[in-house]
Amino acid sequence: MTSPFPGMDPYLEGYLWPDVHNMLAAVILEILNLKITPKYVARLEISMILDTLPNEDVGIMYPDVEVMLPRKVEEPQIPYASTQVSPVTVSIPTIKPVEVKIPVVEIKDRANNRLVTAIEILSPVNKRAPGLVPYLKKREELHNAGVHLLEIDLLRRGKRVIEHPKLRGCHYTVALMRATNKITDAWGFNITDTAPIVPVPLTGEDPDVVLDLGEALKIIYKRSMYHLSVNYKEVPPKPPFTEPELKWMSDLFSQKTP
Repeated sequence: MTSPFPGMDPYLEGYLWPDVHNMLAAVILEILNLKITPKYVARLEISMILDTLPNEDVGIMYPDVEVMLPRKVEEPQIPYASTQVSPVTVSIPTIKPVEVKIPVVEIKDRANNRLVTAIEILSPVNKRAPGLVPYLKKREELHNAGVHLLEIDLLRRGKRVIEHPKLRGCHYTVALMRATNKITDAWGFNITDTAPIVPVPLTGEDPDVVLDLGEALKIIYKRSMYHLSVNYKEVPPKPPFTEPELKWMSDLFSQKTP
């Protein structure tokens, strides 16, 4: 079963996202290894990030994390020294930081095991405080180390890492920062578009290989049988779409039943 969307399916941005992230990284690795061996090899590296504000994604990435709850009348009140203290408006439970595992596809030169290209699929924690700052620092460190970076952003929520007027109206972006120059090539696309085919640079005189992101999305949708977990009769995950976009989706679903 395939997704009714021509490219990125916005319904995968909800609670399925951690699985989508892992599957997409694995499939990208699989696709690239068929093109870059034997001189290069792609491997999965797992980055560990401590999310100190998991309540930002309660119901999306963290369905079981307790959120801010209003104080119930029947709950016992904490005694205060003075009876003149104003009533508490809300009691906020202490939320422990959540350890997030983020897969990164790394292409290495087999001759010396040197990192050549990193492929980052952005997670919600990368696109908001406090995880945004260390991620931006990581990008700079990769560039300074002479590593190419291909950055895939398939999440509409959060702060856009790549900013440009021509990308402002795009739902999703892919950005390529080559180690050899200071120019960033970016591809923007919407739910109405197919996902782009992008170059993946290597080293020296070796030509780029190509990654068909749309094909990778189709593969993970079929393999993971996401149609069994997605209800297209429900409202898509946040942020909300415009009325014309929702109308386009409604027409799409009427033409093609997933």
